[in-house]
Parts: sequence; structure tokens; C-alpha cells
Amino acid sequence: MPGLRSANRSPIAILTYHQIETSPPRGAGFRSLYVTPADFARQMALLSVLGYRGLSMSALLPYLSGERTGKVVGITFDDGYLNNLSHALPVLKRHGFSSTCYVVSQQVGKTNAWDRDAGIAQAPLMDAAQLREWLSGGQEVGAHTRHHAHLTELDAAAAVAEIAGCRTELEDLTNAPVRHFCYPYGDFTTEHALMVRQAGFASATTTQRSRCHSGEDLMQLPRVPVLRSTVLALFWLKLATAYEDRRRCA
Repeated sequence: MPGLRSANRSPIAILTYHQIETSPPRGAGFRSLYVTPADFARQMALLSVLGYRGLSMSALLPYLSGERTGKVVGITFDDGYLNNLSHALPVLKRHGFSSTCYVVSQQVGKTNAWDRDAGIAQAPLMDAAQLREWLSGGQEVGAHTRHHAHLTELDAAAAVAEIAGCRTELEDLTNAPVRHFCYPYGDFTTEHALMVRQAGFASATTTQRSRCHSGEDLMQLPRVPVLRSTVLALFWLKLATAYEDRRRCA
């Protein structure tokens, strides 16, 4: 991998998903972050029909580095919801796609407790055995801190513990390497990006909206959100045009 910046010749979208589940009633918090199983299946089928390969972050790195070229898209899931295993995995396997699921290590087998104070419905997260099932299905586990932390609210030592400790705990649970990181809430500074690099991660993704262009910092990769309201036509626009690039914050 040349340096710490991408060198892909064409823009590459890294898709962001959360829950693959029927959305809660209107008015429920974070309703936009639910994609129904049927919509997810249609989106993956469209990728396949259009000739895209859906890839985990490890499989995507050679394309981001410019070592390989091809029609590819990154697929990522934040938080480690059990419904990713039950609803997304069969679809991914059907199309021969891989993906990366960013997991909160201290919440493995529990729920999204970080949302509780905001009144967000609790949903089960994968436990250790289910994470290993995810891996055996050809998918990947990434790190999302130990407690879904706001890194900018922590001192340096606590931030390092959240970042590096998550990797250690997940590798112990899964007996598999954890090479990729995602900043919870998109909350980080350049100092945190350096911590991620020093912890041995090969990439880190953000909530910054855009496809990945040549020259992106591999520790601050933008992504393309897929939401409950993302109809197929919009999904294609996000993937294949500058639609998301224009929404990038300065």
C-alpha cells in the first residue's frame, strides 16, 4: 500500500448500513437508519446486475491503494446488530459479496446501550459465537471502540484504550485479525486518526459523506450512507455519480 493515502483511479463508494430490519413506527428515533431486508436484497441485486463486486475493507484496500482496478464497492455495517447476521448475511453470500461489520467490543451479546438515554429502541447485538458465524460466512469484523465512545470527550489515554482495547478484545473473542476501524458518531480529530494508525489499523472510516477519491487519507475515509429512504434510483445515484461527493463537508 503506497503511503497512507488512497490512489484509486476512479471514485469508490463505501456504503454505510446500520440495521437491516423493518423500520419502527413513524416518530421513532433513528428510524432513518433502518433498511428493510427486502430493500437490502434489492440493493445488493442491483449491484450484482450492474457488475459491481461488494467487498469488505480488507478486500477493498488493494483497489483503494491503486494496486488493483475494477468495478467495486465497499460494504460496511456499524455497531454489530444481530439482524445483520440474520438478514444481510444470506443476501451477501448469495451474491458472493463480503463486508465489514464494525463492532463495539464491550457490548458484544448485549444491546445498543449507548442509545438508551436518547430514548432509542434497544436491539440485540451479535455475541461472540454469532460474530464467528459472521466470519465463517466470508465477512469481516472491524473495531468501533470498546463502548461506542465519543472520542473527543476523552483524554488521550482513555481514547487510546477505547481504540486499541477494542481491537484486542475483538481478536480475543473471534480468533481473527481486526484490521479496520470506524469512528463512532464520526467523532474524531487528526490526533485520534494518528492513534488509530499507531494501534495498527490499516484503515478507518468516518461519517463524512462522499465516495473515496484518489488521495484520501486511509485513516479518514468518507462513506456513502444508505438509509430507509434510499430508493433504488437514489441508491444508483449515490454509487455511480457525484451525488454524495457534493454533500461532502468542507
